[in-house]
Amino acid sequence: MELADAARAWHTDGFVILPGFLPARELTPAVRELDLLFPSADGFHDGTDPRRERFVGDEFAGIDTFPFASTELSLLAVNHRVLALAEALLGVDDIHIYGAEAWAKYTGACNYDQDLHRDYLNHTILVPSTTPGCRQVEMFVFLHDVPEALGPPHLLSRQHTASLPAMPNWYDNSGSPRLYAAEVSGAGPAGTVIAFEPGTFHRGTQLTAPRGARYSMQLCFRPANLQWGQRVGWAASGFTTEWGEFVGRATARQLQAFGFPPPGHPYWTPETLAGVALRYPKLDLTPWRGSSPVRR
Repeated sequence: MELADAARAWHTDGFVILPGFLPARELTPAVRELDLLFPSADGFHDGTDPRRERFVGDEFAGIDTFPFASTELSLLAVNHRVLALAEALLGVDDIHIYGAEAWAKYTGACNYDQDLHRDYLNHTILVPSTTPGCRQVEMFVFLHDVPEALGPPHLLSRQHTASLPAMPNWYDNSGSPRLYAAEVSGAGPAGTVIAFEPGTFHRGTQLTAPRGARYSMQLCFRPANLQWGQRVGWAASGFTTEWGEFVGRATARQLQAFGFPPPGHPYWTPETLAGVALRYPKLDLTPWRGSSPVRR
């Protein structure tokens, strides 16, 4: 699907499913380092990985937040295809990533089946908007194949929910069977990206595959000037080794998504360049050194 077609589907339904959007060659470096974060399926189900107990009994216990122990996984969160997709959906060139999580789930670890709900309560201090320039986008990224037996998210088109009020935020099956009958499965191969709005109804589903494991990422983007959409502050992790390793390998475009001023911005002076070089000795500052300040 072309990005323009994806944007049209996202605007119409509130979500778009892009099977295999990220090619294997761009996934493989991150997938190879998943063991830095999570037990393998065998390690969990055989009880041989000492980290196993962390994932039992709580559906959200399998979440690690950015920056990740795997630098390759951190770089994948702002892969060039992901950034291009976010820009196309939001209709702006200057975007910020406001949340990034890696998530491991294991068959039998807990109940992953959820009620249909919207995410906006912890993604904005307001309510979702369909006004151009005021939208936010979330993405699920599958790091492995996620068939129905491995608990893909199910989503509901805006065509079935446009008349629903801002509250309540969730609807259970017993009281809303017509909504559950209309949901769409997001099952897909490795590299699948599911992009949806925080105001789109969706839910997690149960893992039923014997000895199953599901590894994915959840990424959140907004226009750079949209201040009411928020989840984390990246400076809170700015002192960590993982953050330094990521910055040292990221491109100027990837760092701009985290709030670095772009090349040519008045922030970049001899003084700040010298300071950033000291803070991030592995970062190649050539893109910023070679640019002239933007007139404002």
